[in-house]
Amino acid sequence: MFVVLIRTAVLYLFITAGIRFLGKHQIGQLEPSELVLTLIIADLASVPMQDNGIPLLSGLIPIAVLLAMATFLSGLCTKSIRLRTLLVGKPSILIRNGVIQQAELRRTRFTIDELLEELRIQGYPNLQEVGYALLETNGQLSVLPLATAKPVTAEQMGISVQETGLPVVLVSDGRLLSHNLHAAGLEEKWLQKQLQACGLSEPRDAFLVLLDESRNVTCIAKGGGKEVRVNTNTGQGR
Repeated sequence: MFVVLIRTAVLYLFITAGIRFLGKHQIGQLEPSELVLTLIIADLASVPMQDNGIPLLSGLIPIAVLLAMATFLSGLCTKSIRLRTLLVGKPSILIRNGVIQQAELRRTRFTIDELLEELRIQGYPNLQEVGYALLETNGQLSVLPLATAKPVTAEQMGISVQETGLPVVLVSDGRLLSHNLHAAGLEEKWLQKQLQACGLSEPRDAFLVLLDESRNVTCIAKGGGKEVRVNTNTGQGR
């Protein structure tokens, strides 16, 4: 039993490290080549996990070869458009200028019910609002609305807004992330004042505390408390 445990752990760590080495693109999107790779690796790994009579290297070597091939082909695809189109394919336009491309639906075997469902999921229940709908190579549907259906932006309205940037997490589920606090050039005494302005006494009372680049603090208390925002320039919450 202990041998099985060790073999399983080795295979798991080896495959995880290999998939991680391929990059986040392969992890986040399963294109046809990545799907085939995943299925083959799963089959290769299951055999040495279950049969102790098979050397562990008999599973590790084929998996390593597959991962190396995937990495090599991925590098070639970044340089060759033809190879990328052959292995990955290209997006299919299902709706063009508000008109459903019926021939393309039949070619991709994408039913009208599936199309309408995907449009509803993305917030476009009416076909009249859609300018383009593209079936991407990873199977996801990208929707580009008509100009009349797009929300009005601050630039179009002539309103000047301040960019808040990417928020930094200072407290996560009651745990103080000191490295984020110090990276922002702040101390725990400063954070304590902001917590008090939010109606909290200690970091452990907060479910989440965020700091944006404008030095605005957002606090959410544990237990389903309301979100409180504090402008550090005035010290007032809202």
